[in-house]
Amino acid sequence: MTADWLALIPDAVVGLDGAGLIVFASAPAEELTGYLRAELLGAHCVSLLQARGADGQPLLGDGWHPSALLRSTRVLREQPVTIRAKGGGDVAISVSGSYRRDAEGKLTGAVLSLRRRARGQVSDIRGIEVVSMLSHELRSPLTSVKGYTGLMLSRWDRLSEDQKQMMLEQINHDADRVARLISELLDISRLEAGRLVLRRQFVDLPRLAASVTDKMSLAYPDFNSVSRFPADFPCVYADPDKIEQVLTNLLENACKYASPQGIRIKGRTGPGQVSVEVSDRGEGIPPQDLAKVGGKFFRRSAAHPTGSGLGLWISRGLVEAHGGELTAESIVGSGSTFRFTLPLVDFDRLQEP
Repeated sequence: MTADWLALIPDAVVGLDGAGLIVFASAPAEELTGYLRAELLGAHCVSLLQARGADGQPLLGDGWHPSALLRSTRVLREQPVTIRAKGGGDVAISVSGSYRRDAEGKLTGAVLSLRRRARGQVSDIRGIEVVSMLSHELRSPLTSVKGYTGLMLSRWDRLSEDQKQMMLEQINHDADRVARLISELLDISRLEAGRLVLRRQFVDLPRLAASVTDKMSLAYPDFNSVSRFPADFPCVYADPDKIEQVLTNLLENACKYASPQGIRIKGRTGPGQVSVEVSDRGEGIPPQDLAKVGGKFFRRSAAHPTGSGLGLWISRGLVEAHGGELTAESIVGSGSTFRFTLPLVDFDRLQEP
């Protein structure tokens, strides 16, 4: 029965063991690669398919994608890849999958989904969308910076100290916004290519949350939130800048789509992981939209403040790169809760070969 169900999957599916050898291949894998299933089975995936990333460099290096190195990582995000088919021709595909690990986190294999894509078509279209949307997002803060600096240069002696202070604070806020947009643009390319670099260190999440809420108070004068973390909340081994970006995105979305007031931040601990929740008291998200939240370019309604539609998608990618998960739940009329998890990493085990 299992084989019958697998036969219905239109994408090519291959299974790898811990050594990178192909132990399973669906029928569409034959058509995609040009190899018969008997030729695929038992072959080393790196040697046979010669997978290369968007930059043309070998994707798997010493046998596994870099995302597999951290024991807690179980998901390989979809990314563009080029493989070498039988006969020497290149095939442009998209690859996603899951890692198999034993109880101690040791890699025992992977299941990969391979989908053919028109060369250049997807990346070109999405690249145009990204440029268009980010250009729109950049226009507002840059217009503000240009206007206030021009006003200060031409009327400095006629402006009061309070006016100067207000303009400088706004310029500083808009400059931060531009810097964040540029950072998001860089993260998009790195996530797409599966080459995001995490600069991990031990992070005190309650302290980081306090820092982010202080900054939110500057952006939203009526911002009000309550943070609750257990007294013994453990530190996590993560990239503090990326986690700050995730939490900032969640809080900004709560302010824009719900209200800057009444936001709740809550930390929880669980077996092998911690979670952070951001809850609002807004109108909630309709069920038909909830499943789409976090998708690339998804924006809920033209009646709401517009954005690039990339913030939550990037946040989800950053969390998953840490080996965690970002989820959303909502009750229409009562509000929404966004939750992300991060694995608790034993530093001594992390140093093991």
